[in-house]
Amino acid sequence: MVSKPTLAFALFSLLAGMHVACDHDRNSAQTPGGSASSAAPAPDPTLPTLSLPPDSGAPAAADGERAMRYVKEIVAFGPRPLGSANHKKVEDYLASHLKGDAVEEDAFTADTPGGKFPVRNFIAKFPGTKDGIIVIASHYDTNYPLRDTSFVGANDGGSSSGLLLELADQLRGLHDKPREGYSVWLVWDDAEEAIKPETELPFDADSLYGIRHLAEKWEADGTLKKIKAFLLADMIGDADLNIDRDLNSTPWLEAVVYEAATRVGYQSHVFGVTRQVTDDHIPFMQKGVPCADLIDFEYGYNNVFWHTPQDTVDKLSPKSLEITGTVVVETIHILDKMDPLPPK
Repeated sequence: MVSKPTLAFALFSLLAGMHVACDHDRNSAQTPGGSASSAAPAPDPTLPTLSLPPDSGAPAAADGERAMRYVKEIVAFGPRPLGSANHKKVEDYLASHLKGDAVEEDAFTADTPGGKFPVRNFIAKFPGTKDGIIVIASHYDTNYPLRDTSFVGANDGGSSSGLLLELADQLRGLHDKPREGYSVWLVWDDAEEAIKPETELPFDADSLYGIRHLAEKWEADGTLKKIKAFLLADMIGDADLNIDRDLNSTPWLEAVVYEAATRVGYQSHVFGVTRQVTDDHIPFMQKGVPCADLIDFEYGYNNVFWHTPQDTVDKLSPKSLEITGTVVVETIHILDKMDPLPPK
């Protein structure tokens, strides 16, 4: 998944997480906007003030139940570490669901500290009427060092991959007409997880193989210049959903995400905690693409379920998938109407 927050933010994150665990209603993800005990955080004064288009009404909500069915189907394959038979089954599953869509496959061999592995990124492309691309990404592999355990990554890799399949269903429902706005490309990236434990190698030096390769490929062929925004979804199925504000993301795009959450009534699930996260968006951030990481890096009290066999479907909620998906869709709608977008 991601690396742990840097030491400078670890204490802050722990204290903030303790506050959320004590005061935040554990079932708040079951109702729009949460309960009274999970009041929306005040707008962050450090987020930039933007000239935003008027609110034109809520978009169609993401179907959380359908997204959860996809999550369960992915998790049913079992652990899916890089190079495993189950990993290949998930590759085939994704290819089957995207059959008939305009799909690019970015396949290569990654040279890792644990040897060479085949890697396969999937990119489903849905055209728009405007010149430019919005990318929405999720990794689908599971933790490699835990490959001999029962770790299935229901939240870590499973939840976001299932949500992207639901978003593909929505985009596919346009009946072959270009959407009104930017093209939307959905990316299921591979080999995100580190091969060696962080006790042996830093996460930065041994991870993000698939998304890094894709960023380099798109830089070389000119695609990178066309990308207006890169939205990453990770660990967004937690039944007690609170999407973090990420200091490694682009401030103006984070502000758009918060505005989107506010417009659809889910601001109480967004930016209650601030962290600095190393995740799949980093290779694109490093190349100047505006990025926002939608991640809830407080999975259980003090993140106790993260990278353990306890990361199972029973910890997830269809409502959390609906919330995240609806915020993503509204973020896209706002970006479609922002003209011009802030500079990269």
